[in-house]
Amino acid sequence: MRSLRTASLLLLTACCERPAHDDPPPPSAISVSGNGSTQASPPLPSGAPRASASARPPASAVASQAASAPALSAPPLPSADGRPLHLETQEDLLALMPIRTYSEKEIKRKGDPLEFLKKNVGPGSPARMNQGNKEIASHVISREQCLQGLQGVVLQTDEQKQTCGADYMVPVYKKGDASKARFCIDIFEFPNRPCELPFVWAGPTQARIYCEMQGKRLCAQEEWVQACKGDPEGKEDWLYAYGNELDLSACNTNKPARTYGDPLCDPDTVSSTWKTCHSNTEPAGSFPRCRSRFGVFDLHGNVAEAMVRFDPEENGLVSQLKGSAFFYVDVARKHNERQKEGARETYPDHCAHDPRWHVEPMATAWHVNYHLGFRCCKTIKPR
Repeated sequence: MRSLRTASLLLLTACCERPAHDDPPPPSAISVSGNGSTQASPPLPSGAPRASASARPPASAVASQAASAPALSAPPLPSADGRPLHLETQEDLLALMPIRTYSEKEIKRKGDPLEFLKKNVGPGSPARMNQGNKEIASHVISREQCLQGLQGVVLQTDEQKQTCGADYMVPVYKKGDASKARFCIDIFEFPNRPCELPFVWAGPTQARIYCEMQGKRLCAQEEWVQACKGDPEGKEDWLYAYGNELDLSACNTNKPARTYGDPLCDPDTVSSTWKTCHSNTEPAGSFPRCRSRFGVFDLHGNVAEAMVRFDPEENGLVSQLKGSAFFYVDVARKHNERQKEGARETYPDHCAHDPRWHVEPMATAWHVNYHLGFRCCKTIKPR
């Protein structure tokens, strides 16, 4: 499916230049709150959270959490006639993608970034980034349920926002020393908004452009791994974001393909791909236990993620695909187990797993998929 995007991506390759960062906005604490009635929803899959106080992660899960900080509310619970969970218009999709300010000089030299987005983001086809095909996708957790499960959870503190200069990001560091943090990472998978479905059908090259349009960049593999396994207090690394034992109920990894309609996925043509490949994602943050000690959600499950790594053989950056998706239960094995001879291929999904899937130079990393997303990072200066 490489040819689907080549022409439009070349339109704004200059967007891949790292933009100058604006001064960070005033700090504020971000938490999720909401009010109003909850709409009836279908039964949740095995292991999915119910909206209850007991489902909330402990306050210690977020580094340097300030309980007394004034809170900014996330988007209020939608009314019955509000936006659908699965967005179906280009306007709604683009509304989740704010971009940095471009000067007239930049636009004249590089092209209009809004025109680029209009060509590459939209519903109805795997040729553009979207949330998958609504007609065949299975989402069993509503936006209302997700927001209720996150009520009272501090997603970002004043200090973290001031450090990162952006909403819904947290700094990540080693040995418990926050003053030496060199990068921040998005709390949620792109578009990095609580209780919105992650975007799919974006290749690594394209994902890098989207991140840089926001004054960020695509995460490096080692950054993603540290955000997954590390501890803000410098305690021992974990194998998984949620602990040291594989738990297929902790994240959106427990949707067997044969139960949720995936066996018929036929990627032979653009049309067959769109009609048969099910993006069975859930709203970002729907699984409270699927959160690292740095406060990053969904590093396992929901969608696999594109990132970059340095390849000595290529002497440059290449694409790295990591993590697992909603159907991981079908291909799961523990980190210390071997592949069974003659059986279906399986793989471990611990934080440090280092696969080699669809490795391509970042200048031409066009691989897309119905279960592949990404998240952004941002370079910061140590204090």
